Order: sequence, then structure tokens, then C-alpha cells
Amino acid sequence: MTPSFNPVGVLGAGSFGTAVANLLAYNVDVLLFSRKQETVDAINRNHTHLGVAISARVTATSDLAELARLCTLIMPIVPSNSFRSMFKALAPHLRPHHIIIHGTKGFDLDGYEESDLDQPGLVLTRANVRTMSEVVREESSVVRVGCLSGPNLAAEIMAGQPAATLVGSRFREVIQAGQAVLNSPKFHVFGSYDILGAELAGALKNIIALGSGVIGGLGLGRNIQGLLIARGLAEMVYFGKSLGASSHAFIGVAGIGDLVATSTSTSSRNYTFGSRLARGETAAQIRETMPELAEGVRTLHIAHQLARNYKLHVPITTMLYGVVFEDYPIEKALEYLMTYPYAVDVDFL
Repeated sequence: MTPSFNPVGVLGAGSFGTAVANLLAYNVDVLLFSRKQETVDAINRNHTHLGVAISARVTATSDLAELARLCTLIMPIVPSNSFRSMFKALAPHLRPHHIIIHGTKGFDLDGYEESDLDQPGLVLTRANVRTMSEVVREESSVVRVGCLSGPNLAAEIMAGQPAATLVGSRFREVIQAGQAVLNSPKFHVFGSYDILGAELAGALKNIIALGSGVIGGLGLGRNIQGLLIARGLAEMVYFGKSLGASSHAFIGVAGIGDLVATSTSTSSRNYTFGSRLARGETAAQIRETMPELAEGVRTLHIAHQLARNYKLHVPITTMLYGVVFEDYPIEKALEYLMTYPYAVDVDFL
């Protein structure tokens, strides 16, 4: 049975946007937006993109008005640093009947540029940080908003491997819409009404994935990686609570599920960034040569400022910030973390 949302729009033809377009094509026709006309023409002509076959049910477009006119359900999947500007361009074409389910795992800075984060005396609070669903509501007339969050490594999805995700939303019809268009024999969709927790978990786990990549780049083993993931989960919960979420979302698919996947796979951009850093490349060199943004680097920058303002004890985040942004020696950071006086193992449930 074909879901009533047909076609579905996907905004962003990067690796994850392309993977989601192919997933949707199992159930519905798809309109895939790219700003680059050459990308649109190549997809429509060859039905291949980023080295993978694109379903015949996917049509590419560079016309935002067409996307909004033909698609009631739209899934924006673009980097967090360009999400607001993209949505401002889309917003004039949107109406209250539209449904937005975004797949962007990061934060928006309200009133600040990323370069402002290094200003002496800057005080960053929850009032300055937006999730992507909050950006959608601020910039458009859309009310029904949701997010995709879970262990969704694009390379594995595009290879046809089984996976799952979570659609978080305050609206039952948004969760049901996501399940209707994405569920398939190889892809399962969970639902949650805790959209804030799902968004925070999806963003914050990228910080821990950076650290796990550093461990991999140093050639260290699974014991220390497992320790990092466990303590990293605790830091994610502390951050989540300080930003208004409960701990529950961090224990599920969007939290520990995504954390494990992103922190253990060389297909993860954040893991790869950390690994290259540990092998001697600078953060600037890695950024210049990675084809897509490692969201964890930007999230780390924001989270460090939040932790400082809220006086959170988050040693992994603190040490990673020093390593990535201040050239702090990795060996000293590791020594600090191994001797940090953790008092209790689990104190966040």
C-alpha cells in the first residue's frame, strides 16, 4: 500500500540525504533537492550519485518552490551551520499543512557566528542555542515537526545493510508519517514524543565519536574505547539535563545506539576526524580535506562554552576541546582522563 505522502521531499543530496532518498523510494516517489544544477542533471540522467545507484523513483530538482508544492512531507538533511539559511530560503514556500522531519544532528547558534565562540567573556546559554526543530518553527509557519535520530551511517544504508532510526516528535501524526514512508524489511522506525532528547542525543554523541576516533588513531584497544563510550554517555546525559531534556532518550536508539555506531565505525566522519588528528594532522588540514562536515567539531565548540557557563564536570569534552582547538597534547589529555577522580559509575538514572 502506498503511503498518502507521495512524493516525499528530501532537502540535501549529501551522503545521508542520498541514503534517505533511496530508503524512501522503497515506499514512495522522492523529490531530491540539490543546490547544484550539475548534480541534479547527473542524477536525473544517470541515476547514480556519490558512487551508488539511485532508485528510479527518485527525481532530483533545484527548485525549492516545486519541492514545497509537490511534497507535504519534507526531510531536510543539511549541515547544521547552513540549516537556518537554507530554511529561510524554503520558508516562503511552506504552509501550516506541511510536515518537516529533519535529519541534521547539530546545533544552531542564535545571534552568533561560530567565530564568536572564541571571544573572551562570551556567555553562551540555552537561550543562544537552537535545535533544528526550533529553527524550523522560528523560520516558518510549519507546526508539525520531527527529527530522525539513530545509528544511521550513510555508507551502510547505501550498501543495503539493515538499520533502524527513531522519529522524535510531539505529534503522533509526524511519527506515523515517518514510519509509513521509511519502514521496510531492512529499516525499522521507532517513535518517541521526546524530540528534544532525540535531537540532543544525536548532536552530542558526535563529540564522543571524535574522542573514540582519537583512541583508534593511537592504536589503542577496545577496553579504553568501551570506557570512553560509557563515560561519554554520562556526559551526554549531563549536557542533556542542563539543556532541558530527561535522561531517557540517551539510553535508547537515538542515544546509546547512535553513540556506539558512530564511535566504532571508520565510516563515521567524526571518528575519522579524531583518528586523523591522532595520527598527526591538524584540525585545519582535516577540515579542508574532508568532503563533508564532521558535525562533532562544531558541536564540541558549542558544548565547551555551554559547559563552562553551566559549570558542568565534563572532562572528556574539556580535553577534546583542548586537543582540537588549542593544540593540547593528546598524550597529556589521555593521562588526565585516566586519572580523573570519577566518584560514581552511574549517577544519572
